[in-house]
Amino acid sequence: MWTQTINWSGLGTDDSRSKLKAARLVFIFGQTDAFFDPTELWPSRLSALRAAAPKAILIGASTGSAIAGPGLDEAGLQALAIGFERVTLRQAAEKVVTADQSYAAGLRLGEALAAPDLRYVLLLSKGLNLNGSQLAEGITSVIGAAVTLSGGMAGDGARFGRTLVLNDGSPDEDMVTAVGFYGEALRIGTSTGGGWREFGPERLVTRSEGSTLFELDGNPALDLYERYLGDEATGLPASALIYPLKIHDPVFPDREMVRTVLSVNRDKRSLTFAGDIPEGWQARLMRGQFDSLVEGAETAAQAALKDLRRQAPDADAGLCLMVSCVGRRLLMGQRTVDEVEAVAAILGETPLTGFYSYGEIGPHAGTGVSGLHNQTVCLTLFSEVA
Repeated sequence: MWTQTINWSGLGTDDSRSKLKAARLVFIFGQTDAFFDPTELWPSRLSALRAAAPKAILIGASTGSAIAGPGLDEAGLQALAIGFERVTLRQAAEKVVTADQSYAAGLRLGEALAAPDLRYVLLLSKGLNLNGSQLAEGITSVIGAAVTLSGGMAGDGARFGRTLVLNDGSPDEDMVTAVGFYGEALRIGTSTGGGWREFGPERLVTRSEGSTLFELDGNPALDLYERYLGDEATGLPASALIYPLKIHDPVFPDREMVRTVLSVNRDKRSLTFAGDIPEGWQARLMRGQFDSLVEGAETAAQAALKDLRRQAPDADAGLCLMVSCVGRRLLMGQRTVDEVEAVAAILGETPLTGFYSYGEIGPHAGTGVSGLHNQTVCLTLFSEVA
């Protein structure tokens, strides 16, 4: 396994082309405007990339902040090529126009990728008007819990305007794409980290529909957020990112999840989250502090390495895909890079790429089943063994 950072200005050189010809996958992350703004020259860059890496699957997502090595890029387009010797890849894609299509799209993606030698599925989805938990559930219901699923939902920083996913290099606002990784040589290590702390009373979800929350303890959900946010409530939904909602099943208390607000309906006094909010579940607000979030990322890096080496004690990670929540980015501000540096310090020379998302996909610590996370950092380590 090998990786190579794409130098856009050097794509036409012989040195660049010689290695990229063997690339099997290219990640591309950047701001939404960078893919549509003519000054970014995306069409010409895409053409040059396709010529340089003709065998590669070209996928990516929009974001307010791309992760590049131990730093952040909030202006350009970051791209990383990956090659394998004994691992094969296959891509599938689906259009998802409305959130109620999420589960069915997941089923079709799972069916397109399922195979006896499938070891891992990478998922990148649109970030708005989509139910991330149902999308992941649809895929895992086909491929099974033994196959790791990870990835994330595209972002748009604090704007919540539009998001896009690259499907074979073409940007699309209604796209979900998945890549299956096949072969006994592949090893995957994953982990998620939080760092948020609960506060306030525990509340009961008394009315919800899918990912839309109408009432907590019989009262309008939006009223609760407006009470805590005060004057900042005018900035919803972005201002709600610093107050994620932790939910858990009262029958199985260890089954807990964190959810992020994606949109609000002031007329219905409701909040729509990135994933399901089941009726009858318990809910409690959370808030974060800088040091605890960085510590959560550091702990996740250690756990991902442990997970990888549990499968192959001598394996070295050839790549880390880091998908972190936009809520963490907004809370940490200029110190966000500390979270990335904390992960890089644990992983050493392992190449690091990724983005800040509207939802993270990865295995849940309690069950091991992959699903939607919010307000977490989700790490996926890739390794190819002999």
